[in-house]
Amino acid sequence: MKKNNKLWLLGAIAIISIIIISIFLAPTNNQLNSGSSYSRAPGGYGAWYNFMLQKNVEIKRWEKSFTDLINNQDINYPVTLLRVNNKLKNSVISAEIDKWVKQGNILVILGINNQPTKADFTTIHETKVGKVKIETRRRAIKFKEKKDEVLLGDRYGAIVWEKRLEGGKIILATTQFLGANAYQDIIGNYEFLAQLVTQNQQPILVDEYIHGYKDKEVIEKELGESIISYLVKTPLFPIFIQGLIILVILIFAENRRLAKPIKLSASVIDNSKAYIQALATVLEKAESTEFILETIGKAEQIKLQNKLGLGKILLDDQLLIDAWIQQTGQPSTELEKLLKVKFKKGKISELDLVDWLDKWEEILSV
Repeated sequence: MKKNNKLWLLGAIAIISIIIISIFLAPTNNQLNSGSSYSRAPGGYGAWYNFMLQKNVEIKRWEKSFTDLINNQDINYPVTLLRVNNKLKNSVISAEIDKWVKQGNILVILGINNQPTKADFTTIHETKVGKVKIETRRRAIKFKEKKDEVLLGDRYGAIVWEKRLEGGKIILATTQFLGANAYQDIIGNYEFLAQLVTQNQQPILVDEYIHGYKDKEVIEKELGESIISYLVKTPLFPIFIQGLIILVILIFAENRRLAKPIKLSASVIDNSKAYIQALATVLEKAESTEFILETIGKAEQIKLQNKLGLGKILLDDQLLIDAWIQQTGQPSTELEKLLKVKFKKGKISELDLVDWLDKWEEILSV
């Protein structure tokens, strides 16, 4: 009883721990993973990334910081960088980004945090590449410069627009779900986003660094802090913790460490039973039914004699039959047949043997 109580207590602690971990860590990691081309969740971009690969577009994931991108000598500039869910407000662009874009690069940002308007949350927009579904009330209303161009919008304001900066441009959207997995059945959304990032036929980089994904070089450089602190920031950390808790519970449960060990009693060997089983196996393989009929027939006859009060010494068949008729008043036909079978020569089928034993049981029950 005490053992069961301890198991229940441990299980309750584990469940509470998992709930706490899910509450405090899952929202952050889901937010990080939203918009990632590695994610298969509704808010992820895995399906759109594969869509672009099938179009034979030059696209790959970027798992380093923006600073590393600027200073990287191995990249064939200019390029188009796609960022999803970067939480920029009011189109604030840093001087570093501004300079990089003016060099002929294109920056596409999905998820600008503008104020919501009175627009319907779900709207359908006709474009050259088909219908585009938008699910947000956020719109860009005021533009600082006249050269800003609205690429998708309605009477409440712009949903997607671009800013030209000398040789390059910045394309902004108020929704981060323009090409999310949830819209993979709406081809217009995927084609519209594909059109945005392929305007100048430049290599496309999908920023995965902002989603917590880092390549080996970056990890080795940043591991001056510790590998634990890095894992805490990744979406796999809560899964790792939950798996560790479950593993500990299984180890304790399987090894029974929460109660006193139970001593195993030595098994008692029944020599008679073992002998009978061994003999039965030999007789079965030898198909020796004569010995079985004789042995069992004598044993059943002694049982009947005891019941009739005639002792344990085998009597002549006729004496037994006469005593049977006198004491039971039953016809002796079946008993005579049973007594003859025990001396039968030759093999008997298994079915006939079972039938013979059943009839002995009927005789003994009278």
